Amino acid sequence: MSDRAFEILETKERVIEDNDKVAAEVRKKLSDKGVFLINLMASPGAGKTTTLVRTIKALKDRYRIGVMEADVDSDVDARAVSEAGAKAIQLHTGGSCHMDADMTERGLDGLGLDDLDLVFLENVGNLVCPAEFDVGADKRVVILSVPEGDDKPLKYPLMFTVGDVLLINKYDTKEIFDFDLDRLKKNVKELNPNMEVLPLSAKTGDGFDAWIKWLTDAIEAARK
Repeated sequence: MSDRAFEILETKERVIEDNDKVAAEVRKKLSDKGVFLINLMASPGAGKTTTLVRTIKALKDRYRIGVMEADVDSDVDARAVSEAGAKAIQLHTGGSCHMDADMTERGLDGLGLDDLDLVFLENVGNLVCPAEFDVGADKRVVILSVPEGDDKPLKYPLMFTVGDVLLINKYDTKEIFDFDLDRLKKNVKELNPNMEVLPLSAKTGDGFDAWIKWLTDAIEAARK
């Protein structure tokens, strides 16, 4: 018998376990409604909203799109995606550095699913915490901008391990920065052989066709 006078509880494991149960419920609810959910994750300034706005404009005639904008405060991003043609809701996380499944479920209830086919969750800007929590999404999309550097998979491996596709944004600036796409792909593939890597520019639209094809293929595959 241990001579310790206290018990140690691994609270993080319990939190993750409880979150995964809710995530499974969210995933089933979305499946029953025929709604496809994307968890969009990136650092602040990587270009999540700009990428999202261009994506909405490309797909709004094909899918009914909703967006949940998660942030500590403000409604700037929600206004931008709403003006682009999506149904939007702003989620204030109260200082939390990520969305979890329960917060996502409440956001979906607030957004409403009856008139939607595709929903994006623009997660809090962070390459650490959002990677740890399953929110019930069909796909996890990670954005990395060229100015951030090609070494980010080495510094934040979990994000690149759980993601389904990596969008290399601001690729039009590659000549300005010391960014090696081949080196980045090698590091990503060592962590996650199945992760697609797609360079693009949300500003100019270069490379967007490949991203839109990847996304529409994923949506249509889920409908079969």
